[in-house]
Amino acid sequence: MPTTTLTLPDGDAEAYVAPAPGGEPAPGVLLVIDAIGLRPRIEEMADRIASWGYTVLAPNVFFREGSAAETSPTRDLREPGAREEFMGEAMGRVQRLTTDLLSRDLPAYLAALRDLPEVAGDEVGVTGYCMGARIAIRASGLDPAVVAVGGWHGGGLVTDEPDSPHRALATARASYAFGHASDDRSMPPEAVEALGAALDEAGLPAVNEVFPGPHGYSMSDTSMYDEESAERHFASLRTLLDATLRPASA
Repeated sequence: MPTTTLTLPDGDAEAYVAPAPGGEPAPGVLLVIDAIGLRPRIEEMADRIASWGYTVLAPNVFFREGSAAETSPTRDLREPGAREEFMGEAMGRVQRLTTDLLSRDLPAYLAALRDLPEVAGDEVGVTGYCMGARIAIRASGLDPAVVAVGGWHGGGLVTDEPDSPHRALATARASYAFGHASDDRSMPPEAVEALGAALDEAGLPAVNEVFPGPHGYSMSDTSMYDEESAERHFASLRTLLDATLRPASA
């Protein structure tokens, strides 16, 4: 598999690189993983996005906690109870990945993406899954060259906290596509509505949809997978990326 090591302010992180087909430099996309880790399913998703004509970088955002292998499951999370058991451990890593740490990591991830020889141009997209959706929004608030953000079955995108992810929209200039999960207590209808209001207030173009299924619907290696919503996410993401990063071919 094509991998690289990223040198970050707080250490080195493994990352998966999926280059666009044909060998020519292509627009870059940062893929922010879910809580389950950098694993084969993430690589499959990165490869599919790359096949549309993008170069995708998917870093191990839990590098402070261990390697990709050490922070990914060893059991089949489609087995009854396996996902729930793993998430009990994984949520600790999620909670320790604070906003302050992300403010150090995200500029380095974006710089590493742009520095790849397979990437063309400074404007990039970010797509994030579960907790990665929160991180993707934060990336757009930190860097105005993030022009496309996809957020899929993300939880806690709107909270009452001063560092709520949605507050990053005030300094962003991206276009957004969200696919929330209908069965997701971490992103109830009132939060979806509040996110839409924040996007409108910031004057940012956005698709803010609710897809049928549970939190985690895109992850085919877990018991939460929903094929219909996973495919809807891929279609919505491709539309977003083509419109923002490859407008001439959209």
